[in-house]
Amino acid sequence: MARRGNRRPQDHFGHRARKEGYPARSVYKLQEIDRRLGLFRTGQRVLDLGAAPGSWSLFAGERVGAGGVVIGIDRQQVSTGAPPNVRFVQLDLETVAPGELTELGVFDVVLSDMAPRTSGQRQRDQYLSFELYMLALRTAEPLLVPGGHFVGKIFQGAEFQEARAATGRLLQDVRILKPDASRSESYEIFIAGRKPRSGP
Repeated sequence: MARRGNRRPQDHFGHRARKEGYPARSVYKLQEIDRRLGLFRTGQRVLDLGAAPGSWSLFAGERVGAGGVVIGIDRQQVSTGAPPNVRFVQLDLETVAPGELTELGVFDVVLSDMAPRTSGQRQRDQYLSFELYMLALRTAEPLLVPGGHFVGKIFQGAEFQEARAATGRLLQDVRILKPDASRSESYEIFIAGRKPRSGP
């Protein structure tokens, strides 16, 4: 059950993140996913959905280098300082009209670490996470270049297989990952895939 009303104590990953200059421990989840899938290359364009507090965007910015571009989107303002190749945009994806994000261009990688504000009611939280995952997948599909990577977080629950099937209809090489940095009590999981290079 989710803890409410107080912050979880910092664990090894939390202390390490603070020491290394990242605002959250979630960066180590993305590092592991990158090691396993080979997400990033120099000069890529990356879109980070649900970017606050900014750890994933900062790590992606390091990996793509000064010649790459990272755009982090979140409904809340991200105050984390960032290098010139990382830009944060305050935007609520749930209110964006279809196709509105196309003005940002296309991307080699689209990431989503979006999660609902947990209530402690597991089934409800799982369903809200499923809705956010599907929003991320719908957002990513038209913006990904052929061969581009998508990685999205979801709370594993009754809708998980539906999310996996929907991913498989749009993407190929679909994989399920549970990074070591995920808390042992967490039911979060990541679904990853690549946009086909020619046709669905």
